[in-house]
Amino acid sequence: MTILEELTELEQQARQELADVIDLAKLAEWKSAYLGKSGAVTRLSRGLGALPPAERPEAGQRVNAVRTALDAAFAEVETRLKHAARDAALIAERVDVTMPGRRPRVGRLHPTTQVLRQIFDIFAEMGFQVWESREVELDDYNFGLLNFLPNHPARDMQDTFYVEMPPGVPSVVMRTHTSPGQIHAMHRYAPHPLRVLLPGKCYRNEQVTARSEMMFHQFEFLAVGHHITLGDLKGTLSNFAERMFGHGARVRLRPSYFPFTEPSAEMDISCFLCSGKGCRMCKYTGWLEIGGCGMVHPNVLRNGGYDPTVFSGFAGGFGPERIAILKYGIEDIRWFHSGDLRFVEQFG
Repeated sequence: MTILEELTELEQQARQELADVIDLAKLAEWKSAYLGKSGAVTRLSRGLGALPPAERPEAGQRVNAVRTALDAAFAEVETRLKHAARDAALIAERVDVTMPGRRPRVGRLHPTTQVLRQIFDIFAEMGFQVWESREVELDDYNFGLLNFLPNHPARDMQDTFYVEMPPGVPSVVMRTHTSPGQIHAMHRYAPHPLRVLLPGKCYRNEQVTARSEMMFHQFEFLAVGHHITLGDLKGTLSNFAERMFGHGARVRLRPSYFPFTEPSAEMDISCFLCSGKGCRMCKYTGWLEIGGCGMVHPNVLRNGGYDPTVFSGFAGGFGPERIAILKYGIEDIRWFHSGDLRFVEQFG
């Protein structure tokens, strides 16, 4: 068989095999077998030197023609297979718009946020506006202007986080309660009557346990005006209790002491689980402790810019976490700041 006949047979065989190629991997194998450095066409071209000189030109032209033809056939098949692979990928990734979508995961508001929003709504209906004040506070606003004596134990570093400041600069603390906001609000509105609600974070140097945290939320309410009495405070608290804990919730005030109120009282509500009959939640007393309140001390009114002979007022401060613990039966306050979504997702 002459080399020309071998080339003709080789081209026919190559085209036949190329017609059966169905993917790019097989196509690469075909190219290597026929057009690669060790392919069949290359091997034949290397044998041209052994031919008689008269046959070499024709054989060389024929080798080049076969290579060119197979290269063109290869390129055509390669283009077709790449387009087919791309189309198959697009089909695989196609979105069927007629199918139902994936239900998005619904978030939950933190129970503290839920309680605070309830509180905002309740006090807003009684004419109180929300007033936010700073969390890093001057010692004088946190203690002095609120009638805390210079040697009051609350000023001790064992109870309060002090911010390190340069020498000669007034003492700065992380506020231990939201009460400094009372002074800021009174300075803003004096000598006009006011009703404000003061929510926010507070900080105390306490050991973290199931019942106490170093950081917690508090909300404080303050009303200043003419002829405000303890009866107005009791009525405000009664309305708040019924709205927050349900119809029939009763309020009890017990004598207490706070530097910034006089008289001062602790507020209890009738247990909403047992309706005051006594249960494990209320320790069988029928009452649940909520927070402190009282009539604004004359010194605090004076420090806020009001004449205590003309104006009077009431104030109170509660913890929304404390309310949430009672409403939902939460046993450990540390859950509120755990970052555990399983805790938050329980409160829809």
